[in-house]
Order: sequence, then structure tokens, then C-alpha cells
Amino acid sequence: MRACVAHGPKDLRVEDRDPGAPGPGEIAVAISLGGVCGSDLHYYHRGAVGDFRLQEPMVLGHEVVGRVAALGTEAAGPAVGTPVALHPATPCDSCRECAEGHRNVCAHARYLGSAARMPHVQGGFAQRVVVPAGQVRALPDGLSEHRAVLAEPLSVALHAVRRAGDVAGKRVLVTGAGPIGLLVVAVLRHFGAAEIIVSDLLDEPLALATRVGATATVRADRPEEGTRALDADVAIEASGAPAGLRTCVERVRRAGTVVLLGLLPPGETGFLGNVVVTREITLRGSFRFDADFDDALALLADGIDVEPVITHTFPLARAGEAFELAGDRSRASKVLLDLLDAPGSGTAGTSPVGTGAPGGGPAE
Repeated sequence: MRACVAHGPKDLRVEDRDPGAPGPGEIAVAISLGGVCGSDLHYYHRGAVGDFRLQEPMVLGHEVVGRVAALGTEAAGPAVGTPVALHPATPCDSCRECAEGHRNVCAHARYLGSAARMPHVQGGFAQRVVVPAGQVRALPDGLSEHRAVLAEPLSVALHAVRRAGDVAGKRVLVTGAGPIGLLVVAVLRHFGAAEIIVSDLLDEPLALATRVGATATVRADRPEEGTRALDADVAIEASGAPAGLRTCVERVRRAGTVVLLGLLPPGETGFLGNVVVTREITLRGSFRFDADFDDALALLADGIDVEPVITHTFPLARAGEAFELAGDRSRASKVLLDLLDAPGSGTAGTSPVGTGAPGGGPAE
């Protein structure tokens, strides 16, 4: 079977991999679609995510859907042929954090397509993967794989909004309109936020933010146009930029809440500590998710409006083009890989940059 494998910075190859047969308690899944995430892009461009650096070739991808291909012995799961989504995390379930209901921050968790451990945890951008049965979720009736592929990033957004508390009727600022920021907007709208103001440096993602529920948008390099006197009840930082964090702290009201979702650059990041103290602002981190994954699937099945987030689809053989485009936020948001359409072979990373789905158009 074919897989999208990162060997180092800008060294992305579509090559043959043998997934093996599912062992006891495992399930083999034939992957159909995968979404390119920001962490995938970091591995592609820099060979690392934060302090986690590639030390061996690694299959990328953790936003994947497909169909059950085979069940190992003692594996309790959906029948062969069932459309499924993969929860990418396997916490240890024995540490203090897991016992206290914080499985998403388990220090011993394994995560698809992560170089945090050695050997690395191979990811889901492969035509067939074998995972523990507990990671496999049958799709709700009527939910297409094209929508279900957003379950993982939607879970991240859902967890972040829940960290903010009750947002119904409130004014919320979201800094950063990448795919995660856009999904945060969709969740905020679903939970009844009265105003959702989104800031970004580019017009194109801001236009998408309006389509998924933003009531107002503002260019981050032109704060005088909309955020200088915002006085938001809640601010969610989804850009991963120090300037975004500063904006959130400055624009949230006294006794308001700031949720840090975007991963900031490695090392220390300065912030307005005295403002946090004198205005008694609550700062909350938000990392990954746990049971939110099942709730995200239910939201997708119920019709939460997220379609505008998906902008392009590429066949696996053109993975290099897909990754190049996914890194250009002026032209793309969420880019998908079609693992069922994988003709050809060779090194994807050397391909010229494409313009989108086969034929040059957006994803259907």
C-alpha cells in the first residue's frame, strides 16, 4: 500500500509501506481521506513540531476516515466495510491525569503521526493502517466521509470553546482564521454566541470566517478598524502568534476569559502580565481533546456548517503539491488527501505546486 512519508524538511515521499495484519485487539482500516494539519506542515517544512524532531521516516497524518478492512482477534469494533473515523490518541489510562478525566494531557499518550516518541507513532496518510480498536469510531448514519474528515480538528475547536465556559449570548474574539480558528467560529455559532469577531492578517481566511458564522471580521494589522475597544467577554487565541495573544489580553473585558489554543513559538513568550493581574483575567490552555471527538462526529451528523473550511482535495500521488498549497493561507484553508486515488509513485515533495483538486478546481 502507498503512504505519505516525511523523511526530513521538504523531503516528503509517497512510497510503499506494509501495515501488517491486525493483532489481538486491533483493527485494520482502509483510509479514504485525510486532512493536512498544521503539525503535518511543520514536519514537512522544518522536520519538527516544537521540540519533537523527526529521527526516522514517519507517515504523517492524524485527521483520517475510511472503512474497516479487517478485525484482529478479540477486537470489539464495527464490522468490516463500516465507514469510520479514527480518534488519533491512545492515552495510558493509568496516570493521574487520565484518572482525573484529563486524558487529553496524558504525558504517555500515543498520537498518530507524532515524533514525540521514538520509535515514532506512524500516522494515517496511508491506504491501510492498523490501530487499537479503541481508536475506531463508526460514523453516524448519514454522515459522509467528506464531512467526517473534519472530526479531529472540529474536536480541537470544540474542546477550546468548552474551556471558555458558557458562550451563549456573549461577545467572543477569535484571533486567527486558519482551519482551527474557522472551526472555533462554527462551534461558537452553534452554541449561541451573540457576537463573533475574527481577526487575521489576510482577507481570504476572513471571508471564510464570515461564511461559517463570524458576525464581524477585522484585519489584525488594522486594529483601529474593529478591535481597539472591543471589550470581549471571551477571547480565543487560535493563531499561535505572540501578537495574537497580546490582542486577546488587551481586548478581553475585565474579569473576562482568554483561551490559548494556538501553539506559540518554542521558548518563552512575553505577555501583558500586569494587565492579567489588574483586570483579573482568566487564562486557560486548551490542548487536543478526548471525548469531544464523539461529540464532534455528532455535530457533523447534525449539520453544523463547516463545509467552507474544506477548500481543496489532492490525490495521494500529489501530496507535495497539497502540502505546498496548504501552507499558503491566501489560497487555501483545509486541504485533503484522497488516499483512494493514488496513482504513480516516487517523491511527492519534488512536484511543482498545484492549484487544487484534480482539474484545478476546489474540493467538491
